[in-house]
Amino acid sequence: MVSVADSENRLPELRPCVNVKDAQYDGVVVVTDSVSKLVGDLECLKQPLQEYAKVDDSYEKNVVILSTDVIPSKRLIFAPTGPLNRDYDDVRRFADAAEKGIKRALQAGCKKPLFVRPIDKSFEKAGFVATLGALHALYVPLEIREGRPALCPKAEVMGLWCDDIDRVTKGIVVDNALESGRIVTRDIGGSDPERMAAPRVQSYVEDAFKGTCIKISVTSDPSTLAKEYPLLEAVNRAANKVDRHKGRVIFLEYEGEGDIQQTLFLVGKGITYDTGGADIKAGGVMAGMHRDKCGAASVAGFFKILADLKPKGLKVVGAMCMVRNSVGSECYVADEIITSRAGVRIRVGNTDAEGRMVMADVLCHMKEKALSAVNPQLFTIATLTGHAIRAYGPDYSIIMDNGPARKLKTAQNMQAAGHEWGDPFEVSTIRRDDFNFHRGKSEYEDVLQCNNSPSSATPRGHQTPSAFLIMASGLEKHGIDSDKPLPYSHLDIAGSSGPFPGVPTGAPIIAMAANFVLPRM
Repeated sequence: MVSVADSENRLPELRPCVNVKDAQYDGVVVVTDSVSKLVGDLECLKQPLQEYAKVDDSYEKNVVILSTDVIPSKRLIFAPTGPLNRDYDDVRRFADAAEKGIKRALQAGCKKPLFVRPIDKSFEKAGFVATLGALHALYVPLEIREGRPALCPKAEVMGLWCDDIDRVTKGIVVDNALESGRIVTRDIGGSDPERMAAPRVQSYVEDAFKGTCIKISVTSDPSTLAKEYPLLEAVNRAANKVDRHKGRVIFLEYEGEGDIQQTLFLVGKGITYDTGGADIKAGGVMAGMHRDKCGAASVAGFFKILADLKPKGLKVVGAMCMVRNSVGSECYVADEIITSRAGVRIRVGNTDAEGRMVMADVLCHMKEKALSAVNPQLFTIATLTGHAIRAYGPDYSIIMDNGPARKLKTAQNMQAAGHEWGDPFEVSTIRRDDFNFHRGKSEYEDVLQCNNSPSSATPRGHQTPSAFLIMASGLEKHGIDSDKPLPYSHLDIAGSSGPFPGVPTGAPIIAMAANFVLPRM
């Protein structure tokens, strides 16, 4: 078995480079919107690209590879960003081009590419975002690292061309930390339902944070789960009969140096596989449901960034709610009434709405901790609804605030950070309709967990679950009308977590780090 640490040591080393003709590199990948920006040390690259442009009108639209004597490797890969100045262009143009360029370099046989992004003032964080795009192309899935180690790393070294070694050397520290966080997120979120069954997620997390400042504790005893997190344990009932699938809550804690100025509480949905439960996912829609753990995976990934960058004055408590939504003789069913940790009577409406169930009681637990914390903010992060994808498409995280969080402009701040760093957010609003939707429909229950239609066919299908989480956790008593208001935001990453088939994106941890970690560096 290859350990997490061993796998990380086989990642490509990032090296600053001030000479585009450095002979240690076996290919040069250029990412820009215009050849005219190749000046100074990069001037030599202009002529071969301008000559190529004479025979290919599409060279500014597609990745091309040229053989040229102006660089020792003779391999020049040009990955155009396309225009950068239109209303709808954003910094992701750099990430997209960088990923395509590095993939083409790998196809050409490069093992030591030099990545070149000419100085460009269009977007302040373009350098970071482009590098992260290149690194995304170099990710090797965990199962491949373990099962076919000869196939990794994809590249041994990646040079980063620069005109200021000190600035880029400092930037590489951030690049490495952010990418390490994304690797943890991808490893957990993207691995299959057996490789990342709940007990093996625990082992992975313990290995990933061994010897770091991150504290880990785990609750896995079924009787304890039933007492502390009854909604979660209801989902866990069927899987609990199979040792390798038994659920658990993995708690992570980071406390930075100095006086704590802000405390974050993160609850991540970690459904290791979602069959739908008794409301089975029929008709071929179950495939891909191993990705239903990307919310919890992002919590672990964010803690990896914290462990590497060690921001001061910040405390973060995270919970990974790792459960398999299995079907069988012990599975929970619609019509059951279960009392939550907060004392709220919940009627189950649909067993395929398990994500909100596994998070609600843990959110309640975090709420209890937040009442005595310094400047607390609570978050749930989940691949929660198909409606999120229908509403905003496959590439965007969605954030929605309760009243106290709205006063802090949490959603707007996250959206701004995501826009700057290429990890975009859309902002939705929690409204009275969402609470009314979940009010109990009879005297038997306080709250209805869900209707029996898919979220994608339900009006406000991605907003209503946030109201449920507020109601089921008792956060409804801590709104703007309370003497103890608690800011809470729900993040639905069903769209942004990544394609299947394909590699998870690592969203939303870059935006989270940009918002909460990097300003403290």
